[in-house]
Amino acid sequence: MVIIGLAPGLKGANRTGRPFTGDYAGVLLYETLIKFGFAQGTYHADPKDGLELQDCMIVNAVRCVPPENKPTPAEIKQCRPYLLNTLQAMPNLQHILVLGRIAHETIVRAFDLPLKSFPFAHGAVHKGPSWMLHDSYHCSRYNTQTGVLTQDMFEKVVARLRAHLAPKR
Repeated sequence: MVIIGLAPGLKGANRTGRPFTGDYAGVLLYETLIKFGFAQGTYHADPKDGLELQDCMIVNAVRCVPPENKPTPAEIKQCRPYLLNTLQAMPNLQHILVLGRIAHETIVRAFDLPLKSFPFAHGAVHKGPSWMLHDSYHCSRYNTQTGVLTQDMFEKVVARLRAHLAPKR
């Protein structure tokens, strides 16, 4: 499985070197991954905390920290080939969990699939060419504080994804 975020956070991955580490979104993401067996250890917002991902990888739709934390369409398009190369280098990739509409649309466009056949909706699951695409709202502080995404909503998406895979260890 691969998890696709938006872009490295200025105070998170860009500072610490590990995706979603050091920013609020990492708390919900990593605690959920631990709960469903996609990570083991304890998350302490420090890349030296010993947390290890299990059968999953985290990457971003955009490779660099965008100004004001919002990548432009040109930045997204320019980074798409890097993301596609990363995904194509995973011969056993079965599931993609996207965090937010931009990550969703980036994956669909990267594989040259029609957006209208793959509409973004929290909790939606789409059949791709050789993988399943699982949609979730991004686990950002903004989304959780405004109630767009709750812990329960996010856990349901990850639980359904886990049910598609081998039982957790």
